[in-house]
Amino acid sequence: MLAARFRLPAERCQRRSRPPASSKQRLPRARCIIVMAGHPAANAWIEEHLGSKVVKESLVSSSGWSSAYVVDTQGGGRYFVKTALGRDEAMFKGEALGLQAMYDTNTIRIPKVFHYGPLAGAGRGGSFIVMEHLDMSRGRLSMRELGRRLALMHLAVPKEEHAAAGQFGFPVDNTIGGTPQANGWMSDWVVFLRDRRLMPQLKMAGDSRLMKMGEKLCSNLPSYFEGIQVRPSVLHGDLWSGNIGAVGEEPAIFDPACYYGHHEAEFGMSWCAGFSQDFYAAYHELIPRAPGFEQRAEIYRLYHYLNHLNLFGDSYYSSCASILQRLT
Repeated sequence: MLAARFRLPAERCQRRSRPPASSKQRLPRARCIIVMAGHPAANAWIEEHLGSKVVKESLVSSSGWSSAYVVDTQGGGRYFVKTALGRDEAMFKGEALGLQAMYDTNTIRIPKVFHYGPLAGAGRGGSFIVMEHLDMSRGRLSMRELGRRLALMHLAVPKEEHAAAGQFGFPVDNTIGGTPQANGWMSDWVVFLRDRRLMPQLKMAGDSRLMKMGEKLCSNLPSYFEGIQVRPSVLHGDLWSGNIGAVGEEPAIFDPACYYGHHEAEFGMSWCAGFSQDFYAAYHELIPRAPGFEQRAEIYRLYHYLNHLNLFGDSYYSSCASILQRLT
């Protein structure tokens, strides 16, 4: 995986807008997670299970959640490793299962996951994940091909039994940036969107004005889905420009917050993804726009704006309020 592309998903596209004078100031939540680069336990796993001695470690990046580095082995193998102290293996389980779910569609380039687990011997506890290293240093990203491949991924029949049976969710809860994202299975997409996505973010924001408008929106959610059929698609879940690259001519996506949901929800981070007209044209050649697409797109953007509000504070308040005003 290209070193320069690894960043904490929340550290992006912060459009600074002045919040209303009456709004409560929200500060980014403190994070007390200790991060590190290479760890003997991760290197030992690579040497034992991938069959070659580690000869070099190159730190890629550190964030509030983990450190990332590239490992080179004596046999010429190269792997992308992330480690985190103070977090058990659930830290990377959601990422590993999400990458595997997308990888299994065989539609777009996804780094193969080799292992995730606890960091043995880490005094404060910790975890790590080992995956394929994608060399994106010379990649040439085609927006048209990205749109086509993403549509194919969304059209793929899920291997996961609950999703294949028409349910929405994911086998484990995960995170969206630093925010917990509940994924318990539900058979009704509108209820899932209300109870697993919008309401938790609104409650976390703790703002009576937003909550009042949000409750009104949620009571009216079914009307936005009248006349369309929603089936579970595997979603990257946090698709912005920092999680997109190319290996040669082949589009690649990584660092997901996966779940099975409505394919249109994938565009909730479109304000920070730089998707071109060619991208949307190729995507909608395979999955045509359904009536009401633009209004539902606002709802899906709202989820991510609320998450940014909860992570970073009032610079996102006016965006959340504006969307809610338009929808209610």
